[in-house]
Parts: sequence; C-alpha cells; structure tokens
Amino acid sequence: MKLRVCITVLLILLLTGTSHVRADDYKDSQEYLTLRDSMHHAFNAGDSTRFFKAVKELQDYLLKQDDLHAYYTQRCNEIVFLMNRQKIFEAYKLAQQLSKELRERKLDKEMYMAVNMMGHINRYCGNKEAAKKCFYEVIDMMEKEGYRESMPPIYMNIVNVEIGDDPDEALRLLDKAAEIARESSPERVFDIETRRTLSYYNRGDFEQFLNGYKEYKKGVEEGKSSVHGRTMEIYHEALTGNVDKAVKMAKDELGEDAYDIITMVYERSGRWQEAYNALKQAKESSDSVDNVVLSNSMQGIQDELKIYEAEREAARNQLIALLACIGLLLVLIAALAYIVQSRRRHLKQLRRAYEHALESDKMKTAFIQNMSHEVRTPLNILNGYAQIIANPEQDTSIEDRKAIAATITHNSHLITNLIDEILELSSNETSGSTAKTDTVNCNKLFTSELKKYMPEAKPGVELRLDSSLPDDFTIQTNQSMLRRIVNILLDNAVKYTQKGSVTLKASETDGMMTIAVEDTGCGIPKEDAERIFERFVKLDTFKEGAGLGLPLCRSVAQRLGGTVSIDTHHAGPGARFVVKLPV
Repeated sequence: MKLRVCITVLLILLLTGTSHVRADDYKDSQEYLTLRDSMHHAFNAGDSTRFFKAVKELQDYLLKQDDLHAYYTQRCNEIVFLMNRQKIFEAYKLAQQLSKELRERKLDKEMYMAVNMMGHINRYCGNKEAAKKCFYEVIDMMEKEGYRESMPPIYMNIVNVEIGDDPDEALRLLDKAAEIARESSPERVFDIETRRTLSYYNRGDFEQFLNGYKEYKKGVEEGKSSVHGRTMEIYHEALTGNVDKAVKMAKDELGEDAYDIITMVYERSGRWQEAYNALKQAKESSDSVDNVVLSNSMQGIQDELKIYEAEREAARNQLIALLACIGLLLVLIAALAYIVQSRRRHLKQLRRAYEHALESDKMKTAFIQNMSHEVRTPLNILNGYAQIIANPEQDTSIEDRKAIAATITHNSHLITNLIDEILELSSNETSGSTAKTDTVNCNKLFTSELKKYMPEAKPGVELRLDSSLPDDFTIQTNQSMLRRIVNILLDNAVKYTQKGSVTLKASETDGMMTIAVEDTGCGIPKEDAERIFERFVKLDTFKEGAGLGLPLCRSVAQRLGGTVSIDTHHAGPGARFVVKLPV
C-alpha cells in the first residue's frame, strides 16, 4: 500500500523528466497534450480498459516523433500501473521484456528504466537487498549517462527501503539526495527535507522534528508542497497532545495506508494497547494484499500453462516433460497456499504482545525471501527447458535430450526436497518424541548411506567410514529418522567439500552412540556455530538450499532423545558435526 504512493510519485517523475535524446517541440502540440492527458486520467482512475488503450496510442505517437526516451518512459508507466493494481506477475514479465528490448537495441542510456522497475518489483515482494542493489545500479547508470537531476528520487527509494533497518544510513542517503538536488533540481529539496523531518519523529527525536516542522510550515507559506505533508501534520498533531485527532486525520486522509502511521503515533504516545491493536490491523491488511498478489501471480502462471496446453497436439512427444513440470507446479501452488493459510492462522493465535507480533513479521519476511529465491531459480530452468521441448520446430539430438532430462530431474528434485524439508520441519515442531521400534545395524546403515553420496561428491573427494562399533552392533531406534540425520549431514559435507575427504565416524561410550561427520571443506566460523542451526541461515548464499537442513537435523535428533552440534574445537580444515543418541 505504501508502495502505491511511491510509484505514483515515480510516474510524475517519468512524465516530467528531461529527455536527453532529441528536441521535444512536439510536446506543445494539441495532439500530444490530448493523448498525454487521456493516459494520465485513466491512470489515476485505475481504469484498465481506458489506460492500456490510451498508453498504446501515446506510445505510437512518440515512436512517430522518434522520441525513444519518452516512448520507454510510457512503457515504464505500464509496469507502474500493473504494480498499483497488484498484478506483480504481469509487471515482472513486462519489466523483463523491457530490459531485453533495451539490450537488443543497445539503448544503454535508457537501461536504467528497466533496472529501476525491477527495484520497485523486488521491494513490493519484500526482497529488500535485491531492491537496494537495483536502485544503486540505477544511480550509477544515471551518473554515467548524465541524468543527475533525476537521481534524488532514486536515493529516496533507497531511504524508504533502508529506514526500518538502518536509520543512520537512511539519513546519510537523505543528505546525499539533498546535496544533488541543490545542484541539479532545487525544486526537490523541500520534499527531501520534509522526509528527513519525518525520520526524526520515527527515531523519537521530537525536538528536531519540531524544528523541521517549523521549516516545513515556512515552505508551505512560500507555496511549496511535499507528498509527505499529510503525514507531517498528523505527527505534529500527535506530538502536541492531540493523538485521537491525529489518528482520525490518518484514517480520513490516508485510508489503508494509515495503519503503520497510526501504530507509530500510538507507540510514540505511550499508548501500547492501541499501538498493538493498530499493528494487528496493519498485519491483517498486509496479509490481505499478499493474498491478492499471490492469487494474481498464480493466475498469471496458470494463464501461461494454457499456452503450453494449446500446443499439445503439435508436439505430443515433447509435452511429456512439460506435463511433469505442470504437475510439480500445481503441487507447489497447493503447498504455498497451504503455507500461507497456515501462517495466517498461526499469526491469529500468536497476537499476545506487541513485540511478539513484530518478531512474527520478521520471520514471515525471511520465509518469503528465501522461498522466492530458492523456488524461482529451478522453476525458471524448468520453464525454459519446457518451452524448448514444447517447440515443434526444435530439432534436438539424443545427447541434448538426455542433458535436458537430467537438468529437469535435478531441478525437480530441488523443489521437491525443499517442500519435503518445510513439511517435515513443520511436522517435527508439532510432534513430541517418537516411537523407537526398529532394530538397526548401524555399520550397515552408515555404509549404505555413504555409497548413495559417492556419485554426488566432487572429483577427487573421498568418502569413507571410520567406525569403532562391532559389525553386529545394533541400536533400538527409529530407522527412518536416524537415516535422515545421516543424510542431512552427509549432504551438507559433500556440498561444501571441493577436495579432500568426507569421513563418517561412529563410536559408543557409556550408553551413548556418537556419530561424527568430518569434511575438508570451507569450514564454519566459531561465531556462526549456533546460528547455522537457525532457519534459513546460509553462510554461502550461492549454494543450493533454503537453509532448513541443519534445523531439521537437530529437530529429528531431539525427537530421538539426542543432540546435534558442531565441534568448535575441531582443528580443521573443514567442519565436524557431532550427533549423540542414547543406545
């Protein structure tokens, strides 16, 4: 909801931005003004039928005028319109198409537009790091191509992403935006300083806020305006003791966008119960928007699948792999829907305190970011190969088909394993101890599991067993859970070991069996010894996986009455994980 305001400001920026491509005398013509106003009115009204027709006519006109800068600006407005209507899947596709077209036409001076759109899409989806990376890239492009006067709004985008995590960095960015604005676009300075004053209130620095408010009022008297003006007045009313009036102003003037501001007003006023209630409303509203976005995105995916179905008769043999992908995708959709619904029910039950609600929100953000990254990559690969297979004109050799099949199988396994880990971790959390009714020959189990991972090891990496247990040594336990613990530790060791060896050691002392998995990989710093057992923690973000394996391993071991830890005194190289289970 906050994003709509920012993107509307972006629209104004794009409409009024200076063209560096050609003379724009045509912009005074009646034909151009009519087309522009028609598009602008349809945009503000949110009328899809009118908007797409109007923007297409305006784009055609700009192409005739050979003004590519203005033409691609309107292409960005299409993406903005879709995002404001929560059509994130469609907006993402248009942004990718825009980026591809700009590259193909070698329009490097306009490439910042596509990167800027991807920044807003990432921010909408909660991927803050990706959003900041895009916005910083936009700033570098603008600096290189001479669009310096348009840089302050991009800095403001980064401020909006950074303000919650690092207020000091946000203030530094505001200083930078103001510095550039004073040099290249003085009309933007007032809005930047107004945003800075709001940040003082958020930090609880009320004296600086009041000083900034006085400067703001002077600017208003001089005829200046800011998109943050309404929020300034609301905060000022609250700070002068008129909290209820401030809350009413927020509800009347900001609608659904008011929840976060109301929460801040109550919190700074010390009215914690009302702050908590406002936070609950904000979460419910956020969840509602998330569901709409998810529904729209899933509908967009289903529309894409219909295209593949229409080609079925022309490429029946190639569609076998595509149908498998469709099946996996439908399972994924059902799993994601189940997870979303489960989280919503869970949040309703956990609304006990204000601080607890904030922590739950952080957990949800981490989950969405990890799932978005770990699922999108294999899905994109499956989608790409499915299109190749579905193309009746594609002539592929037997070797290529085998390679494609292997790639599809590998990525299908990644998705399936991710869902299995999520569901298994959820099951372990809701279950207590488990029945230990299996008699397991430990050495046979360890040998069997090592053999399974030999094909996965890097060339030259040796997998070996070092067990002091007798060959007939058995333990009464749950065989599948014990196998799962060994699988996770071996998989982790093989994944991070480029050379050397992976050794599984086993021994028994004083009624406790010890299983140790040692590798010669990159190792784990002592300060991260416990953090790696937290959900979604990955020390190497480029490795496959969602960071759920080790938390799941510890959870399974606890159900068997045992423990899992990392040996921080291991001399190295590599890491040593230790499992202790009662015999």
